[in-house]
Amino acid sequence: MAEAHQAVAFQFTVTPDGIDLQLSHQALTEIYLSGMRSWKKRIVRIKNSVITGVYPASPSSWLFVVIAILATMYTRSDPSMGLIAKIQEHLPVSQSMSTQCQAVVSAVLFSTMLWLMLIFTMRLCLKQLLSYHRWMFEQHGKMSTTTKIWVALVRIFSGRKPLLYSYQGSLPNLPVPTIKDTVKRYLESVRPLMDDKEYERMTKLAAEFESSLGNRLQWYLKLKALWASNYVSDWWEEYVYLRGRSPIMVNSNYYGMDFLYVTPTPIQAARAGNSIHSFFLYRRKLNKEELKPSRIPGTVIPLCAAQCERIFNTTRIPGEETDTVQHWQDSDYIVVYHRGRYFRLRVYQAGRLLSPREIEFQIQRILDDPSPPSKGEAKLGALTAGDRVPWAKARTKYFSSGINKRSLDCIEKAAFFVTLDDEEQGMMGDDPAASLDRYAKSLLHGKCYDRWFDKSFTVVYYKNGKNGINAEHSWADAPVLAHLWEYTLATDSFQLGYNAEGHCKGDVDPSLPRPVKLSWEIPPECEEQIAQSLALAQALADDVDFHVFSFQEFGKGKVKKCRVSPDGFIQMALQLAYFRERGTFCLTYEASMTRLFREGRTETVRSCTNESSAFIRALEGGEAADVCKHLFRVATEKHQLLYRLAMTGAGIDRHLFCLYVVSKYLGVESPFLKEVLSEPWRLSTSQTPIQQVELFDIDNHPEYVSCGGGFGPVADDGYGVSYCVLGENMINFHISCKHSCPDTDAHKFGDQIRQALRDLLKLLSPSQTEASKTEESQPKVKKEQ
Repeated sequence: MAEAHQAVAFQFTVTPDGIDLQLSHQALTEIYLSGMRSWKKRIVRIKNSVITGVYPASPSSWLFVVIAILATMYTRSDPSMGLIAKIQEHLPVSQSMSTQCQAVVSAVLFSTMLWLMLIFTMRLCLKQLLSYHRWMFEQHGKMSTTTKIWVALVRIFSGRKPLLYSYQGSLPNLPVPTIKDTVKRYLESVRPLMDDKEYERMTKLAAEFESSLGNRLQWYLKLKALWASNYVSDWWEEYVYLRGRSPIMVNSNYYGMDFLYVTPTPIQAARAGNSIHSFFLYRRKLNKEELKPSRIPGTVIPLCAAQCERIFNTTRIPGEETDTVQHWQDSDYIVVYHRGRYFRLRVYQAGRLLSPREIEFQIQRILDDPSPPSKGEAKLGALTAGDRVPWAKARTKYFSSGINKRSLDCIEKAAFFVTLDDEEQGMMGDDPAASLDRYAKSLLHGKCYDRWFDKSFTVVYYKNGKNGINAEHSWADAPVLAHLWEYTLATDSFQLGYNAEGHCKGDVDPSLPRPVKLSWEIPPECEEQIAQSLALAQALADDVDFHVFSFQEFGKGKVKKCRVSPDGFIQMALQLAYFRERGTFCLTYEASMTRLFREGRTETVRSCTNESSAFIRALEGGEAADVCKHLFRVATEKHQLLYRLAMTGAGIDRHLFCLYVVSKYLGVESPFLKEVLSEPWRLSTSQTPIQQVELFDIDNHPEYVSCGGGFGPVADDGYGVSYCVLGENMINFHISCKHSCPDTDAHKFGDQIRQALRDLLKLLSPSQTEASKTEESQPKVKKEQ
């Protein structure tokens, strides 16, 4: 009960002499400091809003313009061409203001209007400059004169020291492709997947759609594009993510792994202490907009940062028809799950962020807490792992009032969710390959009740000091969370560090209030629903087959020496591996980003093309090496073209998706769109690039590399493949599929990928008899035992 007493600011008792009022100075001090912290954040937010609002100019430039105008007035010249005099005529007459004072006020007003017009003009110019994308289609290493001039102008109009959101108002809107171009590219993408009869039927459907209903739907879409910042993103979030009624665990959520070969400390609480502190350091930078705007690597081109707003203090709320994403401005605590119990852990004390050593101390208190879970509490998280409708109904019925509502509110309003896992994970033991597979499954679904899958992200800390992250997908895409994860891993290991015993550095204030265990009153009916959700989620989790491996025979270093895009190379390897396993081609999804545009998210690159299938048939048919080489280069060039088109707003799938949504709003049926949207993605792929290379020294410390992350299979009879290119000599793969499908096997497909990578490199560099052996040029890495 000590925590309850500390939370009370004052107490009073009624005595014969009157009311005896007792104030708690500690509580009042806490309230005062909390209020001061809140006001400081508001002031910073207002200041940043002003700076971002006038970007690419600066607030100080207003003073420069005012002084310049006043200086010209005193030289008896009129830069306003009579406008200052006009403003002076319309100023209210006041005896307290002299004529000279009125002239100064008029000059200041004119200067302000001129300054705002200059800002508007600069922002408009920058927006037009950022709408230029021809540079992306130029040959690598050969920049045209037009592009050189464009780069110089972008630098000039980009201003100095931009904040995180400074470019938001200058980013162009996502353009709507023409119906003709989209239909043409769609038909081209499905040609290698259909026989002549099927293709002829689809061509007729497409032509009918293009000449009739398509134009009508396109008109509505163009109208939305004129009105909205992005004609895709809100519908994509709602209809692809939030309206899905199946479990988000496995089907939607994704994960990220810890360092592959290194565990900075074997102490669970210490790892949590440094890591949690790092998360809040990142949040502080995020709130102050001190993070550098993301850019396309090696360029000055900014990317949209809108998704960063909902990283912390965000939860997906279940609904019977559609879920919603709820975001709160601030939260000074996290919720920690351990052995069936939920704890509220405040990370701010007296207005300051707890040190890593203090957070470790608090986490150890939770680990040592002997209290048992409340009735029905242990597996409560299974509700977030099951179907959405039963969870929505249970939330309304059992968690809308009383103690359950207070505890659920505490979880949902937390900065993020933490799980202290009793298992040991990571690459270890006599079978490191199998241990990585178990590690991936643990992060993807755990025990199905020990994660809160609705939170924006859940951080998992294992008994042996390993950690990992599980993220809900609707609020943002993987690169946004990966940016946070990279910062956290680097800060944890390279900046904060640990002492010789493996504990966090610093001292502890033993008077810190203990973490508060949340209370629940779960009725038997709710327990029954929890059991049903858990059974469904467990069946889904058990069906997932996962294989994670680190390919170190060669990496992007050798691929780039062959003058081939590493991503194109890997995509061709995936196509070859799939063809060898299944004897056919399939519709392939590769995620690309559209963050060159305001509020952009993703677009699809259809990696299976006529060119890729021609190359693979030639290679597998025993054609001459020169022929195969030529076809390979044609295929990778086509892949690069499709990737660039997707990034610059000329993709296929988001346009078709939005046309389909419009048709549903209008209540009209389109056989063409219905068939397009029902096609299964049997090979769903995604690359996770390292964004903050400067935080890691992979050449000198190759052991400090993350294994990347992964996701569940998109189709019941298909594969999900995530890959991460690290340094010059490593590519990590995460492969998922379902045990229930007799045609898929993650480990066999992994073997096919390995062999495909070797064969492609051998094709491109036949002089190398040992193309796959790079041990001499690659630093040795000692694996954990």
